[in-house]
Amino acid sequence: MVSKNQIKLITSLQQKKYRIANKLFFAEGVKGIQELLDSNFELEQLYTTKNDFEKVNLHLKTTISDDELKKITALATPNSCLAIFRMPNEKPVSESGLIVVLDSIRDPGNLGTILRLCDWFGIQEVLCSTETVDIYNPKVVQATMGSIGRVNVNYINLTNFLIQTSLPIFGTYMNGENIYKSILPKEGIIVMGNEANGISTELEDLIQNRITIPRFGDIQKTESLNVATATAIILSEFRRS
Repeated sequence: MVSKNQIKLITSLQQKKYRIANKLFFAEGVKGIQELLDSNFELEQLYTTKNDFEKVNLHLKTTISDDELKKITALATPNSCLAIFRMPNEKPVSESGLIVVLDSIRDPGNLGTILRLCDWFGIQEVLCSTETVDIYNPKVVQATMGSIGRVNVNYINLTNFLIQTSLPIFGTYMNGENIYKSILPKEGIIVMGNEANGISTELEDLIQNRITIPRFGDIQKTESLNVATATAIILSEFRRS
């Protein structure tokens, strides 16, 4: 059974200010929760409608009804379980290998997908502007499908970081060098811009290498690619090189 106070706490975690105040966030779905349980995230409490997650200590697991789950879920169609986790402390940035920098990514689905892509392509560091959507937003957590536990994410002043780094900086533009003809390094920083406005003018002067994904259609009227789709192509090319 889930109490009224627990319902109030869980539903409040849909808002960033309460997640920060409580240092808690939640995940839904068996796969996503299991991925987080297998990572370094600390479980606060698990709510499930089934007799599953046998390895979880009984004092951390509460069996609830489908109706109770509907009261705490953030999904239109509830899954069978929801788990609350503690936010870990941020880890220092490791300036090696490939680093993905996200400049004001606002859509939770895009951020979640990008983190999953970084996990797939072995990118361990993601740096976000303070305007980027919160990594612990329930929609972001859902979209990562557990990759949130395997990628180090920090929210920082991107300008200060790019000024001091010794790594080559690549930015994605519509009028950059054809990425399929570019010589791409094994180490560097890849800046992905906002869904509507691209890379901000504040960072533009710090971009050393402009790259683009060329259009191949005859009409060529498509204005741009979705930022998560573009990230997939760009990371694939960097790894292929």
